[in-house]
Amino acid sequence: MQLPVYFISDIHLALDHSEQEKERQQKLFHFFDHIIQTNGTLVIVGDLFDFYFEYKHVIPKVYFPLYQKLYSLKQSGIEVHFITGNHDHWILDFMEDTLTHRVYTDDTTWEISGKKFYLTHGDGILSWDRGYRFLKSILRNRLFIWLYRWIHPTIGYAIAHAISKRGHHYEHSAEYNEKVLSELKVFAETISADGFDYVITGHYHQATIENVNGGKLVVLGDWIQYFSYGIFDGNELELKFWESDA
Repeated sequence: MQLPVYFISDIHLALDHSEQEKERQQKLFHFFDHIIQTNGTLVIVGDLFDFYFEYKHVIPKVYFPLYQKLYSLKQSGIEVHFITGNHDHWILDFMEDTLTHRVYTDDTTWEISGKKFYLTHGDGILSWDRGYRFLKSILRNRLFIWLYRWIHPTIGYAIAHAISKRGHHYEHSAEYNEKVLSELKVFAETISADGFDYVITGHYHQATIENVNGGKLVVLGDWIQYFSYGIFDGNELELKFWESDA
């Protein structure tokens, strides 16, 4: 794995061609160009898409510019690792075989330059997420996925588009964010106790690094309001913001 390693999450590319969406994509693509220039590694920690469902012979055409860019990264020798999130879990082989180095459908652990990493999208971690954990078990159930693939893609994507349009509520109160962060620290403390240097998560649309139990909790933020990313140079992991760093 080539250094530096870049970590991003929660881009939530939408199923539309609005000008705002095109601007977000261009900002993301400039970031990808920067990774090519540094000969680094890209790790996407979930929710690259607001919705992605891959049929055996059908993929969402609206994401063609992204497919092209990821393919360019891969052809340039850049390793692209993709940990699926709660919005883009339903993949087949196109994403892994054509666009990325590897896809992970669950939490994963790595050792890079002597540092131990625990990577998770993070959905379902919170103690009060019992209802969501039940829903997640259904949405990731092979039978549910198999049955959904029998729905015509036009209908399947229309359903997803309607749900996605109601789902753009990623800004929360300071009190809520603090409550979430407290729970994430408890989770990270348990992981760090097993010798992990970094616990990296997305999903919660906060951008912060916290010291926990001898390690660090890294909440990656998003590419909706923060345009934030983690970067590991082999010694330390920093959280940066593309708008100010570009």
